[in-house]
Amino acid sequence: MDYEIEFFPVGDASKAGDAIVARYGTNGQHAITVIDGGTADSGSSIVEHIKGVYGENIVVDHVICTHPDTDHASGLRKVLEELPVNNLWLHGVWHHAAEILPFYENKQLTQQGLETALRKEYSIIEELIDLAAAQNTPVYEPFAGQKIGPFTVLSPTKWAYLRLIPQFRKGPAPNVDRLKAENMWIGQPQAPSFLGALLEKAVSWIPEVWEYEMLKEGAITAAENETSAVLYGLFGTSSILLTADAGVNGLSWSCDFAQKNGIDLSTLHLVQVPHHGSRSNVTPSVLNRLLGPKLPKGSREKRKAIVSCPKDDEKHPRKMVMNAFLRRGAGVRKTQGIKYRYHSGTMPQRPNEGTATPFDFFDKVEAYD
Repeated sequence: MDYEIEFFPVGDASKAGDAIVARYGTNGQHAITVIDGGTADSGSSIVEHIKGVYGENIVVDHVICTHPDTDHASGLRKVLEELPVNNLWLHGVWHHAAEILPFYENKQLTQQGLETALRKEYSIIEELIDLAAAQNTPVYEPFAGQKIGPFTVLSPTKWAYLRLIPQFRKGPAPNVDRLKAENMWIGQPQAPSFLGALLEKAVSWIPEVWEYEMLKEGAITAAENETSAVLYGLFGTSSILLTADAGVNGLSWSCDFAQKNGIDLSTLHLVQVPHHGSRSNVTPSVLNRLLGPKLPKGSREKRKAIVSCPKDDEKHPRKMVMNAFLRRGAGVRKTQGIKYRYHSGTMPQRPNEGTATPFDFFDKVEAYD
């Protein structure tokens, strides 16, 4: 199968995001899937690229919004406004209000009240659904096991998703005891301290060597991130993993699903570093499951990795995360200000197309606060 996966640069400084286009097929017949759209500007870049490179009359087969954060969803408005789309995939946050009511602390909360609150907080999802309706595009929810073109959704399950919504940072307070009783309280990421906010730009550095990993266990990310649709793509004999902003839970669930369904993640050719290289999403143990154990220093690269991070962002990707991927045979490339294309040899090289080089091992990494 011919294929190309293109990671678009999104934002600058602290404005991160994901914007990915996949094109695949055989004998010159190609389909297109757009996975997240980043900001409004990157959404325009996606449309311009599809029209300019693929052709004016192209139809997008699938659009996937991995989770409701604006840095992933905003640009998809432009895609749905300017391109015909056959299928839209996203999680309808308030569509499950009746099912998730018991997981909220306020017993006076009604289904209608919950729907209203969630619609208000995640209005961008409603915008995407309305844009799909305007062109009669069906909308589906991407849960584990579903096939979307060459992609298989590894996480989340619907069961887990319904228990994550009440833990979103926006919305009514969750029923923590009920969620703990079902072993689905994922915890809350630590808010920055006042002093930490004042010293945000002051980074302390500590030495790190190949043999001793500074990345810690216990990473926690927001529940919205854990709802990210993790996508395993198989293109002939080549496989990739798109992780969006999934954290330890979402990545672990993905490994569980892959193991139970005969998907061999050890043979991945390309893996996306979650959440722009944040250390709140990965741990040594989850990376061992995802990529395999640490390798001896000097081992050859087993696969490529790509991290979507903004131009001029001094905090992402985290150097200890880059080192952790490299130890496990995944050299990391970055999108900071550039577009990265991963493709089969049958796809033609484009004029002025550069190559991204992986990070070298860092002998100093950011200290934990």
